[in-house]
Amino acid sequence: MGDLRVGTGYDVHAFAEGRALVLGGVTIPDHAGLAGHSDADVLVHALMDAIISALREGDIGRLFPDTDAEYDGISSIELLGRVARLVAERGYRLLDADTVLVIEHPRISGYREEMRERIAAALGVDVESVGVKATTTEGLGFEGRGEGVGAHAVVLLERVNP
Repeated sequence: MGDLRVGTGYDVHAFAEGRALVLGGVTIPDHAGLAGHSDADVLVHALMDAIISALREGDIGRLFPDTDAEYDGISSIELLGRVARLVAERGYRLLDADTVLVIEHPRISGYREEMRERIAAALGVDVESVGVKATTTEGLGFEGRGEGVGAHAVVLLERVNP
């Protein structure tokens, strides 16, 4: 087994009326979206941060600053594809990614497999290498009050080209 790297990521966005709710690359109907410069896909942002962390490249704000008009409204799945190319350029491959949404509503169980598929496609990995799950906070904190969504991610990378 080659050189392994672990990265963790965390992100949070507040709900915002008038925007589409995009989680894991999937648009969830009939619910307020999230505030942000891009599509505000909190799950994909946490995952990108975990990957970028494992590469020791800083964070998504360094690679895709919210002050750059190029990223205004951009699909986070598109940005995840760019991060996947960076993984390959740095001589690594993604072995595993696990994510969790912290959200009271809406329930995401009906969208979980599509999220896994979209994330896996953007990363160029088998869907079995991507975990997506959700939890509530039993009404506690900003997520529990329905003010926004948090997401955590952890990834395992392996060096394939020293």
